[in-house]
Amino acid sequence: MSKRVLITGITGMVGSHLVDLIIKKTNWKVYGLCRWRSPLDNIEHLLDISEKPNSRLNFLYGDLNDYSSIIECVKKSKPHFVFHLAAQSFPQTSFTEPISTFNTNINGTYNLLNAIKGASINPFIHLCSSSEVFGKVSRDKLPIDENCSYHPASPYTISKVGTDLIGKFFYEAYKLKVITTRMFTHTGPRRGDVFAESSFAKQIALIEAKKIKPVIKVGNLSSLRTYADVRDAVNAYFLLLTKKPTPGEVYNIGGSFSCKVGDMLNYLLSQSKTKKIMIKIEKNRLRPIDADLQIPDITKFVNHTGWKPKIKFEKTMKDLLNYWRHRVKNSNFLAR
Repeated sequence: MSKRVLITGITGMVGSHLVDLIIKKTNWKVYGLCRWRSPLDNIEHLLDISEKPNSRLNFLYGDLNDYSSIIECVKKSKPHFVFHLAAQSFPQTSFTEPISTFNTNINGTYNLLNAIKGASINPFIHLCSSSEVFGKVSRDKLPIDENCSYHPASPYTISKVGTDLIGKFFYEAYKLKVITTRMFTHTGPRRGDVFAESSFAKQIALIEAKKIKPVIKVGNLSSLRTYADVRDAVNAYFLLLTKKPTPGEVYNIGGSFSCKVGDMLNYLLSQSKTKKIMIKIEKNRLRPIDADLQIPDITKFVNHTGWKPKIKFEKTMKDLLNYWRHRVKNSNFLAR
């Protein structure tokens, strides 16, 4: 009998790429948790699979904040593996919507794990935390390993600290097979336009299409980031639950290329067909506190699984820009 997997946040960037990988590499039956109003753009290419009799891909409608719906989704899927990816994942939004961020990321995670605890199943559970839990880090702590202390720099960060601790609690108290990752910056095609590199790529695509003026709106360009490709990230997540999975462990995962946000922008601009583009800093794009040194030590995860990032920074950015060029060409978009 084939394995069953439950993916929360299946319609997001990471969830959609994870489905692509699982469909390609396994014969697992995939159950994807999504809200009834979730846009399906990222999984549009897979919708025909879900319509076939005895389909390998099934959508379950529910909401992390609606406990009864989560109980039903767990009962229907009876998963051997759970990838908990759903979240309010944009730090900037958390400053204006802190309560909804806490509800989704903290209460929602508790609801999911509690529903699994109450079911007659014992799956391996990937709990997707974030490198943002480390927040404001001093240079002497770089690269950041798993033992670095929390220093929340946004309500989002606080919510992910809560996610971390809930996972640890359910592992220690109820023996749920929870494994937690703190993924550093990861991007690529399908990245939401609220994130810096995707916002830049979208604006460049709109400028090239002459839909907006040749001005890119930016926030803090001095933040240091290590970039990974989302397709490498989902490979890491797959290995997490399939290669010597060790409940209770926490792993930092990230890419191998580091640069300032401004350098990333300059690379995207170098790939543009429009050469005279101005840069404008907007105050509403600046965080009150910025997690501005995000450089990971991924030794623990690499030693455990053998995973290493394969896709180069340049390809990731080119693919992201081409993704937005395609979307702008085929749709009507406003800049963000």
